[in-house]
Amino acid sequence: MSNLRLFDPLIGDNFENALRRFFAPASLELDTPPLKMRVDVTENDKAYSVKADIPGVKKEDINVRIDGNLVQIDAEVKSEKETKGNGDKVLRSERYYGTVSRAFSLAQDVDESNVQAKYADGVLTLELPKKAGSAARKIAIQ
Repeated sequence: MSNLRLFDPLIGDNFENALRRFFAPASLELDTPPLKMRVDVTENDKAYSVKADIPGVKKEDINVRIDGNLVQIDAEVKSEKETKGNGDKVLRSERYYGTVSRAFSLAQDVDESNVQAKYADGVLTLELPKKAGSAARKIAIQ
């Protein structure tokens, strides 16, 4: 027996691609965006800065929780779209609801009392000042 495989670019490659497309999960609605949140975190000596892309969400539907060095951002996404035809008869109605959440830990605790949050143009910006840590001290052994 031979381990050689017949390669015919006109048949073999297209057939394999057709099989992959046939068995791959398909999305029926291409205009419905997936529920994702992309997050950028930067740091300087005094604070962390977080930018989270959450387009199409009202600021009232965003919750930010901070517990020590843990940061969690939750958002509730609601979208309704109706297409009406003649005589205001609904021909197509699309709705989706869902939540998106991101949680991550930082290297240092956050000073919760001085956190600033702004939401504009689909981007949540957080300024998370670092909590002043106590300096390490040497313990005298008796």
